[in-house]
Amino acid sequence: MFDWELLLRTAIILGITFAIVYFVRRFFRGLNKRTQKQSLYNKFFQSILTAGITIVGVYSALGSFEIAKEISTTVLQSSALLIAVATFAAQQTLGNVISGFSLSSSKPCDIGQKIQIKSAGTVIAEGIVRDMTVRHVVIEQADGQMCIIPNSVVDGAVIVNMSNPDTVATFVEVEVDYATDIEKARTIIMEILKTEPLVVEAEKTAVLVSELTANGMLLRFAVYTKDIMESYRACSNVRQRIVSEFEKAEIVIPYNTVTIDTTPTTNPAINPATDPQN
Repeated sequence: MFDWELLLRTAIILGITFAIVYFVRRFFRGLNKRTQKQSLYNKFFQSILTAGITIVGVYSALGSFEIAKEISTTVLQSSALLIAVATFAAQQTLGNVISGFSLSSSKPCDIGQKIQIKSAGTVIAEGIVRDMTVRHVVIEQADGQMCIIPNSVVDGAVIVNMSNPDTVATFVEVEVDYATDIEKARTIIMEILKTEPLVVEAEKTAVLVSELTANGMLLRFAVYTKDIMESYRACSNVRQRIVSEFEKAEIVIPYNTVTIDTTPTTNPAINPATDPQN
């Protein structure tokens, strides 16, 4: 005969579990509204609480069934071996959880900030931090794609925080010819930054020669804006104005060209016009 009391008890346990999860999410949502910002620590702690409550609730609900009790007894009798196997199998997941605690407590970055993640000198991802869970960090890149990176990778990488609490910094690079008057180019760029409406704190910017290339010198500078959306528009405007102002000032932006010589050859052995076989 079907045990309705058992089914009701299981349904109540699951209902209480999901209700607690719901109120936990509402609590953190209200906390974010009160502080008017989303915190990386809050995001991670919410994810940990949700996962823990769900696991405990589901285990408690299944524990009401006899078959589950038998499985639990068997598991406990061989717990040492199972713990060793489970730890080995889930070591990557556990590593992500531990790295998540490290990131949320040290706070090298926060939700809404622009960061660059580097590993062995290679940029893995660059964009705005949108979320953090038990397993991964979500970064929105400039093209709108979401880059999902495991916590252990982020924790072991170099994090370049390109934001401060009030502004977002985006680096812009422009190449100029070796014959360029660098001071003149610097003056033009600084004037563009000071007169661009979306740019803030232009006086903080320094235009530096970051690299010597095969074609010329690479100038690098930061564009500061209030948020990331203004940063995209501001950088676009700055680049467009640089091309226009450099052209007026006769500053050359080098680029690769291909020259094709169409002059007929004078060697009769390979000149189709004089080849006797033609």
